Amino acid sequence: MIATTIQLCTYNRATLLERVLEAAFDQTASDDAYEVVVVDDGSSDETPSVIERARSRATCPFTVVRQANRGLAAARNAGIARASGERIIFIDDDVLALPNFVQEHMRSAAARPDAIVRGGAIEVESLDELPPPVWGIKNYSGNYFWTTNVSVPLATIRGIGGFDESFSEYGWEDIDVGLRLRAAGVKAVFNPRALVYHFKPRLRVSSIEAMMRQARAKARTAVALARLHPHWRAYLATGINPAQRRFAAWRRRLGLADRLRGRLAGLSERELTSREVRLSRALANEAYFEELERALRVASS
Repeated sequence: MIATTIQLCTYNRATLLERVLEAAFDQTASDDAYEVVVVDDGSSDETPSVIERARSRATCPFTVVRQANRGLAAARNAGIARASGERIIFIDDDVLALPNFVQEHMRSAAARPDAIVRGGAIEVESLDELPPPVWGIKNYSGNYFWTTNVSVPLATIRGIGGFDESFSEYGWEDIDVGLRLRAAGVKAVFNPRALVYHFKPRLRVSSIEAMMRQARAKARTAVALARLHPHWRAYLATGINPAQRRFAAWRRRLGLADRLRGRLAGLSERELTSREVRLSRALANEAYFEELERALRVASS
């Protein structure tokens, strides 16, 4: 029986996917101990060709699922349905697993077979110039279930119904799973040696509008999360609480978003400076809270 499934979903990331799959195959765990299941969620780029090349080089069982674009939650469920490992590891299509990655997840699972195993992630701006594989506290994530690098018994994730496919836009689908697993009494352990490199390229001027769209989508799904989980963890994580909403309203009255747009106006296409990145993230935060209020009004009407 296969002990572990690495499951990842991909959408129009052909330039990264080849490296991601190579790293998934290049594991110190024996080839018959794990499998890789990739779901192509309706990619329109060269992803199918990349997957076919990877198929010819796969050293472990390799399953490919292709479907029309339905969003990450539906794609995750398609991968869960095809998985055969006792434990399933979720990663993303911008993640390079270290060679001992599967082995470390299996080691933690042997000690705590019923638990979630959270691995470490090191953010990098280039996949060609990687820092030493040593996790540090600056890369810490407090998420209970973060699909950049997390594993759970396959029977457990199936037992809670997998991912909620009503999360069709960006954001919160893995947090929802984590909250449901926590409510079911599933404990989590952290293994900083189960490491991945998480690709976070430098932001460019053209990234600003995409950040804004993503922030607005995340605000809409935040309302869905809070409706499904009406307690303090969801309210604090999403900003749907009196303190954060009042602070955001105060910033809107001061016209902060307009001032931020003014400082970012007229930029030619290039990499953003550190200051411009901070301004862009602040602007995306304003877009998030503005859309959050609109989505809350719609939800209550």
